[in-house]
Amino acid sequence: VQVILLTALVVGSAGAWTAVPAAAELKAPEKFTTFCVPCHGPAGEGNGPAAAAMNPKPRNFTDGKYMNARTDAQLINVIKNGSASEKFSPLMSGFGGILNDMEIKDIVAYVRSLAVPKYQPKE
Repeated sequence: VQVILLTALVVGSAGAWTAVPAAAELKAPEKFTTFCVPCHGPAGEGNGPAAAAMNPKPRNFTDGKYMNARTDAQLINVIKNGSASEKFSPLMSGFGGILNDMEIKDIVAYVRSLAVPKYQPKE
């Protein structure tokens, strides 16, 4: 029930999180605002307005120690298929039905930019 209500909150209120017209081509930061900010917060710290009702709390993307240990494939899978796909909290539903693969990769790159220390891809 929590997942359904939370998904309805995030998807139903997505328009409230951005002033960009729906027909416009949104860039990764705007997509982050639309799809991620309700739970993860504007700075990605896991403190969005929906986070207060969540247990466990959303991931803090600024935690470089944690985020930099995750692979791009893991992050893509979580965004596309939901966090339970990586055996994390079942509270985050996937956005694979809304976002295409390139949009998801762009959001991963944006999320990576929030981590401190900054993400350094392995060569």
